[in-house]
Amino acid sequence: MSKLSQPATTPGVNGISVIHTQAHASGLQQVPQLVPAGPGGGGKAVPPSKQSKKSSPMDRNSDEYRQRRERNNMAVKKSRLKSKQKAQDTLQRVNQLKEENERLEAKIKLLTKELSVLKDLFLEHAHNLADNVQPISTETTTTHSDNTGQ
Repeated sequence: MSKLSQPATTPGVNGISVIHTQAHASGLQQVPQLVPAGPGGGGKAVPPSKQSKKSSPMDRNSDEYRQRRERNNMAVKKSRLKSKQKAQDTLQRVNQLKEENERLEAKIKLLTKELSVLKDLFLEHAHNLADNVQPISTETTTTHSDNTGQ
């Protein structure tokens, strides 16, 4: 017969205990389970990145502190320079677009004037053509019909 062992509980982190069970002779796989360590523990594990650091505050005179401050100061300086450069690039682009806009507006005015001149020329020419066309007079048709009747 197979033997089953009692579950063994080991204290975990942040009020979480892990229950370890031994598999019996049938070869079942062990699966660790999380349970609250105390009443009302909730059973939620806190990831290591969210856990409070229990290290003592750094000594301001230590080499490690100085190196971290120096790296942080360089990162801040780099970030500020990047931000300043981005603002300058944006301002330069705005100025370029303003110049292009002014140039295009001037071109629109010129083309509008040209269109107006060409339109006037076209209308004048069309009017002159209409004046030169003579309608068929009724006198020639009546005299022609009178001659055939005699």
